[in-house]
Amino acid sequence: MGYTLNFNLIWRHFDKLWGGLLLSLELAVISIAIGILIGLLLAVWYVSAGRAVRAVIAAYVEFIRNVPLILLVYLVFYGLPTVVDIAYSAQTSFIATLSLYSGAYLVEVFRSGLEAVPRGQLDAGKAIGLTPWQRLVHVRLPTMLRITLPALSNTFLSLFKDTSVASVISVPELTYGAQWINFNTFRIVEVYLVVTAMYLLTGYALLYALRLVERRFRAAH
Repeated sequence: MGYTLNFNLIWRHFDKLWGGLLLSLELAVISIAIGILIGLLLAVWYVSAGRAVRAVIAAYVEFIRNVPLILLVYLVFYGLPTVVDIAYSAQTSFIATLSLYSGAYLVEVFRSGLEAVPRGQLDAGKAIGLTPWQRLVHVRLPTMLRITLPALSNTFLSLFKDTSVASVISVPELTYGAQWINFNTFRIVEVYLVVTAMYLLTGYALLYALRLVERRFRAAH
């Protein structure tokens, strides 16, 4: 028996997909913002602290980078509330997980960027009387940002795709919307064709916008 494509039911419930796409973008933006804060603070701490602190940060990075994201999602959403008296929504739980996940990757990105700042720039800042904090804020961080912008763009795109994992704890993002339509209409091919196109188009649009930001930032400096 042949399968006949019929997109009518998909368009009828397209609000589930559109709303899910907007939520996916929101999850990615919030998570990358928190992840940048985590990664930046830990990277600065790593390059300026002693061996013990470096070991702790390295352990966090290695743990997160070697555990599948879906397992981390389950651990934070189902495991943590069973051992700690804490309650949060599925969306909050996923944002926390994705933020910690992105932060672990960004620690390495920012650490590499900080170490790539030319020594001559730091010496010049020291020569004109800048304090270590001033050299960090006015010399190291701006230069590091220019160096790491491409990696930041790639991380954001990766996080946008990773938001699909939120469907396993019933966060109503794009993939969850596709699952809902599939369960209620049984049009599995049509709905995932549409969702694939939405991920592709959104990903390319984000990539184009981020590359524009990179070029403008380089031109400004």
